[in-house]
Amino acid sequence: MVMVEQKKISLSLLILFCCLNHELGAHVLPSESKNIKVNGDMSIDMGIILDMESWIGKSIHRCITMAIDDFYALNHSYKTRIVVHTRNSKGDLVNAMSAVDDLLKNVKVQAIIGPETHLQSKLLSVFANKAKVPIFSFAGSSSMEYPYLFQIKEDECTMAKSIAALVESYKWSNVIFVHEDNDDGREILPYLAESFQEKNIQISYRSAISASATLDDITKELKKFMTFHTTIIIVHMSPSLASKLFLKAKSLQMVSEEYGWVLTEKTVDLFRSTNFEVIESLQGALGFRSYVPASSRLYNLTTRWHNFFYKKYPTLVTKEVPVSAIWAYDTIWALALSVEKVEVGVPHINGGTLLLHEVLKTRFKGISGEFDLSERKIRSNGYEIMNAIDYGERRVGYWTHSQGIRSNIHLYSSLGTEATTAPKRRILSTAPNKRLKIGVSKIRNFKNFIDVDFDAEKNVTTAVGFSVDVFKTCIGLLPYEVPYVFISFENATYDDLVQKVYAEEIDAVVGDSTILANRSEYVDFTATYTDLGVGTLVRIKKQDLWFFLKPLDIGLWLAAMASLILTGFVVWAIESMNQETECSPAHRLGTIFWHILLTIFFAQREKLSSNLSRFVMFIWLLILLILITSYTATLTSLLTVEQFELASKGGIVGFHGGSFIGGVTVRNMHFEGHQKRAYYSYEDYAHALSKDGEADAIVDEIPYIKMFLSKYPGDYALVSSEPITSGFAFIFQKGSPLVEDVSRVIARIRLDKTLESVENTWFGNRLSVLSRNSTMPQALKLDRFGGLFIISGITCTLALMMSILHQLHGKMEVYSIISVLVGRNLMATIRHLLYRNVVQT
Repeated sequence: MVMVEQKKISLSLLILFCCLNHELGAHVLPSESKNIKVNGDMSIDMGIILDMESWIGKSIHRCITMAIDDFYALNHSYKTRIVVHTRNSKGDLVNAMSAVDDLLKNVKVQAIIGPETHLQSKLLSVFANKAKVPIFSFAGSSSMEYPYLFQIKEDECTMAKSIAALVESYKWSNVIFVHEDNDDGREILPYLAESFQEKNIQISYRSAISASATLDDITKELKKFMTFHTTIIIVHMSPSLASKLFLKAKSLQMVSEEYGWVLTEKTVDLFRSTNFEVIESLQGALGFRSYVPASSRLYNLTTRWHNFFYKKYPTLVTKEVPVSAIWAYDTIWALALSVEKVEVGVPHINGGTLLLHEVLKTRFKGISGEFDLSERKIRSNGYEIMNAIDYGERRVGYWTHSQGIRSNIHLYSSLGTEATTAPKRRILSTAPNKRLKIGVSKIRNFKNFIDVDFDAEKNVTTAVGFSVDVFKTCIGLLPYEVPYVFISFENATYDDLVQKVYAEEIDAVVGDSTILANRSEYVDFTATYTDLGVGTLVRIKKQDLWFFLKPLDIGLWLAAMASLILTGFVVWAIESMNQETECSPAHRLGTIFWHILLTIFFAQREKLSSNLSRFVMFIWLLILLILITSYTATLTSLLTVEQFELASKGGIVGFHGGSFIGGVTVRNMHFEGHQKRAYYSYEDYAHALSKDGEADAIVDEIPYIKMFLSKYPGDYALVSSEPITSGFAFIFQKGSPLVEDVSRVIARIRLDKTLESVENTWFGNRLSVLSRNSTMPQALKLDRFGGLFIISGITCTLALMMSILHQLHGKMEVYSIISVLVGRNLMATIRHLLYRNVVQT
């Protein structure tokens, strides 16, 4: 309650400051600044807000002082000179905001560096925007909405990506994230969640610890961590709070080979603590520190910085300058360059805006690397990955945007010895010396999935098979150890084993157990590790001499032959009426039909003299092309998946005996009118489907059929399937934490092809899985091509009539026309003309 009241008071003060400064912009224009000449130079007032009682605050302030001295020593001809006004926030939120108000309202500074204490970015941005004064904050986040606020720290998105890359490099799939309970601690959360999601990493538990938390509060939270299977802990909090956390973790024996600790850039300065107890509690932890490229300027700055602090604070000095202090050094250089170009000391109503634009354009090579604030935040060089070891730290790798994790990273145990894998898998939290009891069924005919052997003398049960291999693979990939022992049960069905799990006689069941709704009322299933549904197993039919006729039914074959004869007759008739030749009608008819037959192979060489006959031939070729293409496609399908037909009456459908398959599943596969018969082994399946067997087909779950096909390749096939069942899975007690963890591992091994490799070991690679569709290829029927033959018939009829009319017009003499007009019989005239034409040819 005290902490809540403090937050309310702080928030009230912040709101009060915002209200008091609603006219702030009118009082801080550059024309009203107190800039004065100092030795002929124009002094530019800059505000500094730091926690001067902290090591980081002292370091930043010292680097700012050195930056001003270094810059003007190198640029002594500049007309402007930065003068800093320092305010001590003492690490307090209200003090920091009060200092911002004082510097803007009373001192009328042209820019502010700090605070390093986290303030709400939106609130700090309001001050900066109203005053039109750039604020370079070590804690606030930049935004295009508030252009005067600059972020002098690593971007949370970059930090999250580097952590996700490290976690992925160790193939860890679960982590615990513990952060300080404030806005700064929570700021990284959405970026971390997004980066982890991209790499299939889950945050199993998120813990928020207040800066004012007591040791008892921290102990209580750490004990929660010990109840989880996840042993990878990411820490994102201030070094002062993190030191309490690690001291308690050490006392609870959580700093060991069983745990992996990862510190963010915010927390990593804890590695440089001067408290040996804290350093000892960090052994083996990894941390991210912003990378600063080595250079002579960095070496020179570090040397001077170290000499200063060694004299003033001999007990606090460390070997390296904090990265935030180096960024502050470069920020001063950027401001000094900018104010010289803008000449802020000259009265100008838009001085703050001009300074902002100049800072955005300023680019130079600073001590921290390429310094560029064009996006209102520093440019990241990536991270060094540090490892706490031997009461110090050691650089073990790097992370960059372009290359990801570089160098081989090893973790070190609390004893300082290098470990090739980290952390060591912790044993599942159970009662002391207790092993999970895994139930298996001893008597099974389908032993490729699970085969159990019980040694009565040693009282040891061993199990082998596909299901067992998948289970062992999953357990081996968990981030903790799971001791277990197999318990065999003779003549027990899976429904019996489900009841034993429900009664807590055993902890889990491994085997070819199907996920069913009624079983889920008593136990929990993991994700399925096999294919879903049931399939139909048949024997591949062979030695069919007339198989090539099957693509077209009898009606379509007859229609095609009739169309062939009609087309040949029409072409012969048209050509006979348009050619003068010595060939007999019989010879011409044979030539024309041979010509038509050759079109089947597109090998005709005879030339047609009439355009009508050519048109008829074109229609025939079009029909022929469609028929040949359809025939080829259907024949290919039938050769791949041979037609499977059950007898309309008296057919027998087999099923897996002793399972749930025999009842509702067979009816769902539309075999209601057939007799059902149970079979109990793969040998029974093979015999039932053989030539001497009585079954037309066998319905079973797809994993069993795939295993059968691996034992009897070539003669049998899976010709149809339906997603009626949910596949095989492992069974655990209701609420068991192993369900979620094993399911996640199953998804992972399915994705990285490990599961496929185990399947190939047991199923083989020669599976005759011919079709997963319930609809088999059918012979092509006349009703699908009737339109083509109607077009052909109409075309032939019209062509023949047009040819006859053309002949009548050409051969009919004048007297014949007159006779017709006066009433002679038209048909007699046509017969006369045709007869005369035949005689002449």
